[in-house]
Amino acid sequence: MSNASVSSHGRLASVDALRGLTVAAMLLVNDPGDWGHIYWPLEHAEWNGCTPTDLIFPFFLFVAGVSIALAFGPRLERGDAREPLLRAALARALRIVLLGVAINLLAAWLLPGRDMRWPGVLQRIGVCFAVTAALAVCTPRRAWWVALVGLLAGYAALLHLGGMAKWDNLADRVDGAVFGRYVWDHDAITGRVHDPEGLLGTLPAIASTLLGLVAGAWLRAGARRTMLVAGLVMLAAGWLGSAMLPFNKNLWTPTFVLWTTGWAMLALLASHILIDRRGGPALGRRFGVNAITAYAGSELMQILLPASGLQVVLYERGFAGWLTPLAGPYVASLAWAIAFVAFWWVIVWAMDRRRIYLKL
Repeated sequence: MSNASVSSHGRLASVDALRGLTVAAMLLVNDPGDWGHIYWPLEHAEWNGCTPTDLIFPFFLFVAGVSIALAFGPRLERGDAREPLLRAALARALRIVLLGVAINLLAAWLLPGRDMRWPGVLQRIGVCFAVTAALAVCTPRRAWWVALVGLLAGYAALLHLGGMAKWDNLADRVDGAVFGRYVWDHDAITGRVHDPEGLLGTLPAIASTLLGLVAGAWLRAGARRTMLVAGLVMLAAGWLGSAMLPFNKNLWTPTFVLWTTGWAMLALLASHILIDRRGGPALGRRFGVNAITAYAGSELMQILLPASGLQVVLYERGFAGWLTPLAGPYVASLAWAIAFVAFWWVIVWAMDRRRIYLKL
């Protein structure tokens, strides 16, 4: 690779850092002390629109695609057999999906009033990883572009035909037909359902991951100018297209893909220049090298703390009880979220110090 230091495992410090900052941001927005008091940048857009929080999941999928390029690209170039690589990738994807299902089962078992939810963040990550890895291993690069255009154009057509209103769009209807009420949200009266990580919306999410795969190939080739131009073009195309097809994370609209991936492309380029080329600190790297551990562990804490009754006690005594009178409920809620991230930083820091890297 040109002008960059890559480990024997195909890792770049800049990619680990960007992945880690993304995971830390996930924990920050997923774990407020009080869901009724959240600063707007830390909330998702209610429907159409794109807040800073809406960038986080697309960034993670994009970085997953970059990692596939860095991991598989060198092996394919030196002539490693494709079938074992594909089997390993698909097995890992399946483990990620099953972990997501297991976490949702635990939540349904321990949390009162919580139904089983079949889709989820980890499930979507696993599917996107599987499809992107298969394309990386089994197809030439021109096939990546064909898949990208097909996914985005085809999904745009489906949205146009099926509508984009919440509860009344093709993605929600597909999820209702496949999963019934076992999704993120359902209306018991009308029977309508909605899930932001549903089946149909996974198609454009695969495109987000594929664009990461393309970016990873450019990164390995040292094509920094191409990355800069591509990032700016995607931002412009997403912004202009949003007049006709709004940004919408719940439906993962094609304009949302272009807008978020444009920012992710520029973030990757900046991280690469600052860390790999200029020797800057790889902030976030410790979260990045144990990303699934930190995310899955935090999800388990979100279940176990409320189920045990400890969360109310810890939040009231450690944060809200004294911070709310001094600075208000929003500050107390944010302080809990920051403490939650700090707690997991200590864990991944200790794991990194002992060279413990848990992989699925």
